[in-house]
Amino acid sequence: MVPPITLSEQGPRLSRIVHGLWRLADWGLDRKRIAELILGCVAQGITTFDHADIYGQYTCESLFGQALADCGLDRSSIQLVTKCGIKLVSERRPGNRIKSYDTSRAHIVASVDSSLRCLNTDYIDLLLIHRPNPLLDPREVNDAFIGLRESGKVRYFGVSNFLPHQFESLASKLEVPLVTNQVEYSVMNLGAHADGTIDLCQKLDIHPMAWSPFGGGRLFSEDSSQAERLRKTLAAIGREVGGASVDQVAMAWILKHPVKFVPVLGTGNSDRIRSSVAALDIDLSMEQWFEIRRASVDQDVP
Repeated sequence: MVPPITLSEQGPRLSRIVHGLWRLADWGLDRKRIAELILGCVAQGITTFDHADIYGQYTCESLFGQALADCGLDRSSIQLVTKCGIKLVSERRPGNRIKSYDTSRAHIVASVDSSLRCLNTDYIDLLLIHRPNPLLDPREVNDAFIGLRESGKVRYFGVSNFLPHQFESLASKLEVPLVTNQVEYSVMNLGAHADGTIDLCQKLDIHPMAWSPFGGGRLFSEDSSQAERLRKTLAAIGREVGGASVDQVAMAWILKHPVKFVPVLGTGNSDRIRSSVAALDIDLSMEQWFEIRRASVDQDVP
């Protein structure tokens, strides 16, 4: 069973593993099967669902929201996360001439109103600015966040893919706290160690969210020396810990870090979801953790 975790002192309580809906439109699930997927997650303690307005060319929130209406869940029993700030060229947004970023007050508020309609809800638990915008005006973001909080439309705020200096710069100008940073992190991508993201989160007592915890599936299928080293090492350690699978050991590696990453699973496969939940029971030793790190970067620590 997946336990809850509070993202920060002033943040929301989410499930320790989050279900991500980035590829929902590609899974070929009808409304009934999406509802079954939602209920299956909740039954295992995965009560948090991660979205963005642009996912599926602006369709995933609606697909989820329609199915959610059939689930009969108490809204307070789940948490909805969504993101805004990216504008895609899409037939569903004919006014967008070029892919760009927009973090103006008007765009943030309009995006939230659209997400509320699509998700069939009257509030969002956590709103993230999807990517750092070179034209970001902290005053516009602050005005949007304050208005959304006061109206009850959004309860908490954070960012995604922000480098530490970008996080700190925005946070210093806001009247509401940033409660998390959702970043790419997996055995395939250790960038959060090198760029200071983990250090800042530990300094601020913030638990980051980790998207693409299996490298977007590359861990299982990529024909590269890194992926091959990792699969071999993960399989060997899996045998050491009692027969765990490669994906379970890879997930346990993320969960081991004391910053307490909150992984965002991007799969519609119920078996893969159950397998990831089982990883919560795997306690890797420090040496096993460093073996996996060495397999990723192909060298020992200095």
